[in-house]
Amino acid sequence: MNTKNDPIETLSEIRTMMERSSRFISLSGLSGVSAGIFAVAGALCVWIFGEYNSVGHYSPLQYEHYISGNIYPWFSIVVAMLVLTCAIISGIYFTTRSARKKGLPMWDNTSKRLVVNLFIPLAAGGIFALILISKGYFELVAPITLLFYGIALLNGSKFTLEEIKYLAYTEIVLGLIAAYFTGLGLLFWTLGFGICHIVYGIKMYYKYER
Repeated sequence: MNTKNDPIETLSEIRTMMERSSRFISLSGLSGVSAGIFAVAGALCVWIFGEYNSVGHYSPLQYEHYISGNIYPWFSIVVAMLVLTCAIISGIYFTTRSARKKGLPMWDNTSKRLVVNLFIPLAAGGIFALILISKGYFELVAPITLLFYGIALLNGSKFTLEEIKYLAYTEIVLGLIAAYFTGLGLLFWTLGFGICHIVYGIKMYYKYER
């Protein structure tokens, strides 16, 4: 009986090793949690800024309705850039720490392919968002960033954990909904980049790292 099972077990082990080598599995759930916290904090800063300055008669959640010359949208963009920077730094830190604990290389051919597949849609989305900003279409920035981010995650999912696909689908759906409810861009941005990241990160942490 054992003789018959040995080849099967060997093939199973080989398959596991091949899947392991073809996927970057050191992504830390804590990096998702930290990115989500930074996003929520940034959204709160934008909301408080709108309340404090009492810009227009719109709710701060409807900041895209303000004219492009108003300082409020530009303040939002600066905060978003700071959030992105903090999220990247924390992501690198927690992912590096996770890789070291698992004894896995941080930078190999698989991680390079992951970065390339993530970078291309993100760069395209970022450039598109800047073009929209330059034209004064602030109401479309939140939907576009959510959509392209979801596409980037889906594009890179084949090189990392399978669960990231669900996060990608969620971001894409939120982006499409935000494109319809353009007055609630900040709300959907907070849900997509904040709450979804926190929920996803906690799930990944308890499943793979605890």
